This record gives sequence, C-alpha cells and structure tokens, in this order.
Amino acid sequence: MAQVTRQPVVMSKAEPLLLGFPSPLSRQFRQIFHFCPCRQMDPDPLIDHLMVDFSLTPSDPSTLILNGIPGLEASHIWISIPFSMFFAIGLLGNFMLLFVVSKEQTLHKPMYLLLWMMALTDIATSTAVVPKELCVFWFNLKGITVGGCLTQMVFLHAVSIMQSVILVAMAFDRYVAICNPLRYTTILTNARIAKLGLLSLIRAVLFILPLPLLLRRQPFCANLIIPHTYCEHMAVVKISCGKVTVNRMYSLLITFVVLGLDLMLIALSYGLILRAVLRISSKKAHEKAFNTCTALICVMMMSYPPFFFSTLTHTFGQGIAPHIHIILANLYFLLPKMLNRIIYGVKNKKLHEKVVKCTSRM
Repeated sequence: MAQVTRQPVVMSKAEPLLLGFPSPLSRQFRQIFHFCPCRQMDPDPLIDHLMVDFSLTPSDPSTLILNGIPGLEASHIWISIPFSMFFAIGLLGNFMLLFVVSKEQTLHKPMYLLLWMMALTDIATSTAVVPKELCVFWFNLKGITVGGCLTQMVFLHAVSIMQSVILVAMAFDRYVAICNPLRYTTILTNARIAKLGLLSLIRAVLFILPLPLLLRRQPFCANLIIPHTYCEHMAVVKISCGKVTVNRMYSLLITFVVLGLDLMLIALSYGLILRAVLRISSKKAHEKAFNTCTALICVMMMSYPPFFFSTLTHTFGQGIAPHIHIILANLYFLLPKMLNRIIYGVKNKKLHEKVVKCTSRM
C-alpha cells in the first residue's frame, strides 16, 4: 500500500481566525477579504444591492483629500499667518456685535437685528472653513469624509444665500427709513424681521439641497484630491468621473437667477433712494442719507463680486492660475467678515457709542 505524504497547509495570518466557522461561511469570508490570492473575488450580490439602494457606486471613496493651495504647499505656514489673524479679528468683532446688540435694549430695532443676523452668518461661514483649513496648513491633516465634505458644502452655500437675503432686507430697510420714514415702525417690526430670518433659512436649504443629492449619485475618479482648502461645489464636481452637466447648470442657475435677483432688488432699492434724495433740497439731508447707505454699499461690494468671481472662474476661467483663484476664494470668507464690523462701527455712530460703552465696562 502506497504511503500518502501529507503536504503542510500554508495559511495566511488571518486564516486561523476563520477555522472555527462552518465551511460555507469560511469560504465567503475568504472571498470578501481576499484571503486566497489565487481566487478572483466574485461580486457579492448583497453588497451590490445595498449600493443600489443607497445610490452609491463601487468607486465611491470614503475619504477625500483637501490639497490646500496647489503650487504653494511649501508656503502654507506663511499663508496661514494672515488667514488666522483675519479669522481671529473677524470672530472678535462679530461676537462683540452680537453681545452689544443682545444686551442693549435701545438696539432692539430692525436695522440692528439685521446686523445681528449678518454677524451670525459671518461667524458660521468663517468657522466652517478656517479651522479645517488651518489643520491642512499646520498639521497636514488633509483627509475629510465624503459626508463631511458634502455637509460643509451645503452649509457654506446655504449661509451665503441667507446673507444675500439679509442684504436685500437691509437695502429695503434703508429705503423705508429714507423714503417713507413715517411708516417705518409699522412696515418693519422685530417680529417681521424674525420671520424674514426663518424664511431666508428655508429658502437657502431648498435651493442648496439638490447640490449634495446630485453629487451623491456621481462616481468619483481614482484621483480623490480636491485642489482647494475647503469643499467648494465646483471643486468637488471636477473630481467626478460621471456626467456633471446638470450639476454645472444648476450651480449657474443659483448664481444668476437666485443671487442675481437679490442683486437686482438691492439695486432697485438704492435707485429709489437716490431718486428720493436728489429731490431733497437740503444739503444736510443729502449727507445724512448718503452716510446711512455708504456702509451697506461697501458691504455689498465686498460680498457679491468675490462670490461671482469664484463661481465663474470654475466654469469659464481656465486661464486663471489655481492658486490665485483659491486665495481669492478664501479671502471672500475672511476679509468681509472682518471689515464689515469695522465699517459699521465707524459709520453707525449709535452702534459705535454702545460698543465703546460696553468695552469700557469690561
């Protein structure tokens, strides 16, 4: 009788963990986790079914990479110094305005409540961008989950639309105060300002919510690097391998229709204000009216042009260097948030007096 020689069984390090399982289950684990390199893993119908249910594709990543400012990686530390200074000064000014308006009963009026809402949105946008940005610059922590990226994108764009509504309300507030001052207290009340804030939030969410839903259905390429410091919509769209025509068109629709309509309403308000002011013969009244509107015009000039520039550059500005575009996009979230409070503090004497009074008490 021939002697049978038994060959030793060569196992991978993880194979012993499966010896206690029944044979079919052990075979299934080997297929899923590639324990047998010589066998091609067959697609699991359960996993495919779950991917279809959740509108995912097998190429969907779990982590994306925020690359910072392309071409200036060696200068990230130096770039972070002015960025962090702008962020700190902006936070200090905005929190000071929130504190002063909340504490002083004489400032509980529509104009100051709108400033309070604007300061709140400024804090929200800057804190959603800058801390993660500084983690990229200082600690090279570039990873961000897909869910976190989409959440940041929705939050930033929704708050930007809310700010646009607040600027429209501030322009209308100045129109009523100058052109129809006797009815100011009946037209603009604190309750109506609160309802306006709620409506602006609902409007922003309804317009921005399709963006992550459209992106979630897109397959991502093997290159998961986002050449940006935060999850800007078009920057995320560019790393998708699917058809993104709908995403691009919807982004342009929001830019030109939604924000363009707000800008037209603001221009209409100031056109009516200008017409009313020119009809006044008093030079002192002219100066008072123009001083009242100057602050808001400065805020508008710092808000709308950078936003339109950033959006249009992604679509039409292929000749613009990426690092210039990204630096300007970051300054859009930093400089207006810092300078808005300085402008209002200088132009609005009553607010300036209250700020000085509160700081002197500390």
